[in-house]
Amino acid sequence: MPKSRKYPGVYIEEQNAFPQSVVGVPTSVPAFIGYTPQASYRGQSYHKKPVKITSFRDFQTFFCWSDPPPPADPIQQYRPNYYLHALPLGTNDPKAVVIAGKSYALLPDPNTIYYLYNSIRLFYQNGGGDAYIVSVGTYGAPSGKSIDPDERIINQNVRLEDLLKGLAVLKKEQEPTIYVCPEATLLSLENNASLMQAMLLQNEQMGTAMSLLDIIGSHHPDPQHFMDDITTFRENTGTHGLQYGVAYFPFIQINLTQSTINYTNVLGGDLSALAEILGVEKEDNSPLNQLISEILAPEAAPRTTAQYHQALINVSPDYKAMMMSLREEINLLPVSGAMAGVYTRVDNDRGVWKAPANVSIVGVTGLPLNISHQQQENLNVDPVSGKSINAIRSFPGRGVLVWGARTLAGNNSEARYISVRRTLIYIEQSIKNAMQPFVFEPNDQNTWTQIRGMIDNFLLTLWRQGGLMGAKPADAYYVICGLGTSMTPQDIQDGRLIVMVGVAMVRPVEFMLIRLELAMTKP
Repeated sequence: MPKSRKYPGVYIEEQNAFPQSVVGVPTSVPAFIGYTPQASYRGQSYHKKPVKITSFRDFQTFFCWSDPPPPADPIQQYRPNYYLHALPLGTNDPKAVVIAGKSYALLPDPNTIYYLYNSIRLFYQNGGGDAYIVSVGTYGAPSGKSIDPDERIINQNVRLEDLLKGLAVLKKEQEPTIYVCPEATLLSLENNASLMQAMLLQNEQMGTAMSLLDIIGSHHPDPQHFMDDITTFRENTGTHGLQYGVAYFPFIQINLTQSTINYTNVLGGDLSALAEILGVEKEDNSPLNQLISEILAPEAAPRTTAQYHQALINVSPDYKAMMMSLREEINLLPVSGAMAGVYTRVDNDRGVWKAPANVSIVGVTGLPLNISHQQQENLNVDPVSGKSINAIRSFPGRGVLVWGARTLAGNNSEARYISVRRTLIYIEQSIKNAMQPFVFEPNDQNTWTQIRGMIDNFLLTLWRQGGLMGAKPADAYYVICGLGTSMTPQDIQDGRLIVMVGVAMVRPVEFMLIRLELAMTKP
């Protein structure tokens, strides 16, 4: 209705020349759930509160301790501890550490092992951007002993109820599109199953995010029996929300240097016990013995721990070899954090419709198990459970690549591929957000026309970018909204506005076949 004019003169009225439009939602915003060094900033606690960060420095601000000024040692934000377990003579273990002619296995104190801190570093190393952090607690007390050689790591400080509470707070957050819980593999099998099923069920109910899952047994998989761990994982993921779940196998060996790792991370920090293993004797006047005596002196040490650590490396080849093995163990991580970064990188470079596969993971130096073509057959396609596992594989001349693009719903032709499911989430949530302003608008032809035009423009842009199939827009999508097409008079009477959208999804090329025909030449 025109406004009444009260005085003669010139009036200006601004008209909106642009129709309502659909703005695409972010596609790769992971939410990390786990344990952090601390969780407070400026006196405010951030335990079990989602915090949005944009860089690793942001993560350090909210969840890490501040380092003291130099020359003091930087604080160990993550403090794993390992013990040296003597191996029988003649043991042929490629991971064994030889010290003073004896072989030892480096075995962790399970209560000191956490994965979130390094997973965040790996996420940003692989191209990560915006992310949410849900800290469910700080690091607990060590157990003071190592696991047995054939025992897997179960951290008693990692509790199912903590992780479930951290997952629950994400119900109020619509922006995260990926759930990552790297420390889920530190739970017992039963608790791990409960957490994975809860994650997938929440994904299915909300329809906004997918879960990247790690597999118990991926740390040091048995080359002959690793399929037993895969079978257990498939049984433990349940039946709900499988199209919202993605699993990768095995763990990855990375090159994130832990600059603060030193002799305090061995044998509970008991340098005297370490000196005995290194073969130091009291009467020995060697540089190693003198150095250790200086470190153990009751008076104030003239050097920092980092300086003493470097000095030990210089004078003791055995200590150097032990620390190299220790770093390799610490840098063996679940792949979910890295894959969250890969998803972000692929989305930014190509688009959410591009499968996050046949790409390298930055920072990876090796794998605990090299999977063959025949072994991957049982991972990629399982006729019994239908749950597909994506392999991380090493190829000569190409390095370590992500070699799989399937969700857990491997037998579902509509939701089999990660890129298809993620593109659908992108389309659904973008259109849903754009239609919010039309709630309580008149349910008439004008509103229907605006909605059709708005969604049509969005899908046309998506098709031009390569996100939909079809030689022309009519082959790629359709939008129907109106009386007699998508709605009946009763729908309008009941206050329902129904829009029907059809899209032709782009699916990845998974199997490439080359057919050769032998042509017989005439004599």
